[in-house]
Amino acid sequence: MTSRLQYLPVTVFSIVLGLSGYTIATQKVGAVLGLSPLVAEVLLGLATVLYALLVALYAVKAARWWPEVAAELRHPTKLSFFPAVSISLLLLSIAFLEVNEPVSFALWVAGVVLQLVATVGIISVWIRHTHFEIHHFSPAWFMPVVGNLIVPVAGVEHAPTDISWFFFAAGLVFGIVLFTILMYRLLFHSPLQERILPTLFIVIAPPAVGAISYFKLTGAFDSFARVLYFFAAFLLLLLIVHAAGFVRVKFFLSWWAYLFPVAALIIATTLVAKQTGSEFYEAVATALWAALTILMAIVTVRTLVAVRRREICVPE
Repeated sequence: MTSRLQYLPVTVFSIVLGLSGYTIATQKVGAVLGLSPLVAEVLLGLATVLYALLVALYAVKAARWWPEVAAELRHPTKLSFFPAVSISLLLLSIAFLEVNEPVSFALWVAGVVLQLVATVGIISVWIRHTHFEIHHFSPAWFMPVVGNLIVPVAGVEHAPTDISWFFFAAGLVFGIVLFTILMYRLLFHSPLQERILPTLFIVIAPPAVGAISYFKLTGAFDSFARVLYFFAAFLLLLLIVHAAGFVRVKFFLSWWAYLFPVAALIIATTLVAKQTGSEFYEAVATALWAALTILMAIVTVRTLVAVRRREICVPE
């Protein structure tokens, strides 16, 4: 008997990325707006429960329908979403940092171990592959890179700084390499498929998260941090200019890719506001958070509608 669980995609973990990223952004902007801490705590609870539920469901899928998981591991796009499991742990660790430090530490350690395994494993597949072509490349390939750049955000509080520098260096250099490949792919080859078009927003995450991590590592928002931050801001502006194309895209789980990168830029903007004392950056962060809140509501409703219509967990 076929079960819908058999078709649970690994991309479902992008929901946790979006929700946990929004939670952290709410923690930061909420402090500026004077929101009750309870709002962020409720969001954190939801993200934690959802993550535990999805891990349990995907574990059942792996145990009963391993060939389906193996197929995702061979898929040029879905393979890159496996680090979403470790990235979710790292984001939850950041969210718990101001709430419960021991829990944050445990989540961070688990996330770092899984992230290292995922990064080495996926890059090894890229190097040794026999079936990937340039048209298989998509912004989703940045996922392993983003995970490495997230490590220092909570890592500087939990472990020797060199561990965070190790992951930051790997994430930054590979991010530059992948961005070069992406531009070549977009300029000289066929357009991205509609299903993966929203993943273009993932490209915002490496420079935005990189700016945050660099500040955590150095304690200074210097020229290099500004380059990373403003490049992320430029990418968001560039994608907003092409917003009409994204609006026409049919709903897929990839819509959740809109959320986490924007949340990362909001968090970076609150950091800039704190370092510069500028009310302008506070206003920008607040406006972006308000827009993200609306987008979060839209994506959540569309997801629930898709679940009700049984459009998720179906054969492709």
